[in-house]
Amino acid sequence: MARLPELHEFAAVHHLKMIRVAALVRYRISKEMLVRRVVESDLPTVYGRFRAIAYENIINGDVHLAMVMGDLESVGGEPVLVRVHTENVTCDMFGSLIDDTGFQLHTALEKIAAAGRGVVLYLRQREHTLDLVHQLRTYALMQERGVRKREASMETGYGLNRDYGVGAQILHDLGLRRICLLTNHPRKSQRSRALNSKSLEMFIWASRPT
Repeated sequence: MARLPELHEFAAVHHLKMIRVAALVRYRISKEMLVRRVVESDLPTVYGRFRAIAYENIINGDVHLAMVMGDLESVGGEPVLVRVHTENVTCDMFGSLIDDTGFQLHTALEKIAAAGRGVVLYLRQREHTLDLVHQLRTYALMQERGVRKREASMETGYGLNRDYGVGAQILHDLGLRRICLLTNHPRKSQRSRALNSKSLEMFIWASRPT
């Protein structure tokens, strides 16, 4: 398999243009519907009753979950509360203290329950190394070298790339046009840029990171 420098040289010799696979995927997301509803069911939880809707990415088979509470039609033009959350098994399920994502998820569920309506969009991003193996490798590196998570992630690749284009498609399929994004990282604009579009108006509700 040719490496990137060789591809650049080949493209220059033959007067070809080059694009990255990630750019091609982003283009397809902007032009095609790449998710489909698979199944849905009512789901009683400690936060109240949600409608759990599973979506499948038709390209890589990843299954994402939309947890929907209440009527999503904007009442009086008010935006709907939305938390876009990347799967994190150790924090979300087991209460790991290395990161605060589990806390942020449950805080979002509490806010949506208090409002009586909203969506938690739970995304799998294994294609972007946001999987359990890369996560545990990062944590092990933190402990072995005594470094911060960001420094360890630079070596393992965990969490360096994320894609929320599929999330935007799911929100659009749910009929959302105005949302209030629940986030603890308002300065990280990657998620905001991916979700913001001509058909989706977005506001930010920032909480203080723990």
